[in-house]
Amino acid sequence: MCLAVPMQVDAIEGFRAQCSAKGVSREVNLFLLQDQAVAAGDHVLVHLGYAIQRISAEDAVRYWDAFDEVLAQSPVV
Repeated sequence: MCLAVPMQVDAIEGFRAQCSAKGVSREVNLFLLQDQAVAAGDHVLVHLGYAIQRISAEDAVRYWDAFDEVLAQSPVV
């Protein structure tokens, strides 16, 4: 099973972007989105360090709401 995490683009330099979500910041490769205009402030789905899709801010919130709901229902191990 694959999981992509929504992150907001904070800064871009070439094909590298600094992205953040939930207080975590990561360097993300934008190479797979080179045919799309990605700018600071946009939201992307990140899988294994690569942005694989640009999404709306509303969709990013929906993704995180779903993740939070699943985590809230998961037993603590």
